[in-house]
Amino acid sequence: MTEGLRVLYEDNHLLVVDKPSGIATMGAESGMTAHRWAADYLRTKYRKPGRVYVGIVSRLDVVTSGVLVLARTSKAASRLVPQFAANSDGACSNRAAASKVYLAAVEGTWGGGHGELQDQLWKDDAARRMRTGGARRAGAQEARLRYRKLGDVAGGSILAVVLLTGRKHQIRTQFADRGYPIWGDRKYGGTRKFPVGIGLHSWRLEIEHPTRKSRMEFVADVPGSWGRFRGKAGRGKAGRGAAGEATLGGASGWTAEVDSWVPARMETGP
Repeated sequence: MTEGLRVLYEDNHLLVVDKPSGIATMGAESGMTAHRWAADYLRTKYRKPGRVYVGIVSRLDVVTSGVLVLARTSKAASRLVPQFAANSDGACSNRAAASKVYLAAVEGTWGGGHGELQDQLWKDDAARRMRTGGARRAGAQEARLRYRKLGDVAGGSILAVVLLTGRKHQIRTQFADRGYPIWGDRKYGGTRKFPVGIGLHSWRLEIEHPTRKSRMEFVADVPGSWGRFRGKAGRGKAGRGAAGEATLGGASGWTAEVDSWVPARMETGP
């Protein structure tokens, strides 16, 4: 088993893990992926011979850490995929839509308190990255996110980010193209070093359970690579279907501040 992946929750339909930076969700030709790890984990724990079903319903970039939900059955996968697709289509008023809160460490001091970023994203195949640009460009898609500044560190700021659409490299692109790349993200212009991966962490994820239809929330600790931000980013407690206690950035912590800001199921503004 590859060290570093941690199970946050599991039942007959779901497997929720905390994915470290440096591991692909799936598709890598060699080496461990979250998909391979999950299949090995389930095969070993439940003594299942042969192939084990693991459904990929959403992805995290290789360099991004945090909460990742996997489906243990095809029924669960078929019901989870639309929850993430709702965000990809910008349909965040859908009460069943998944809701993600990321923690982002950006290079440079971000001036705004909270707000929304809206762009058109397109794929620059030559540079192998995404870019913001005009709506008339072929293949451009709307990209929207909400952010709240949680604090400053030497050389940068910590933000909570909620995606209103789910585009490739969306957070990385939208902040970088405004001159505030994610800490350590050299692909998008970052110049500072980050110990492992980049300063982007999938902190909290809320979904509707595929069979019980109840809302469930999972929280992943910020990893050790965020050590330089201690005092601005501490460690939280992983949720088991409930919100975790994330004492981040001050005596009162960030959890209460984020809870008061993140719109319930993304139906209202900040």
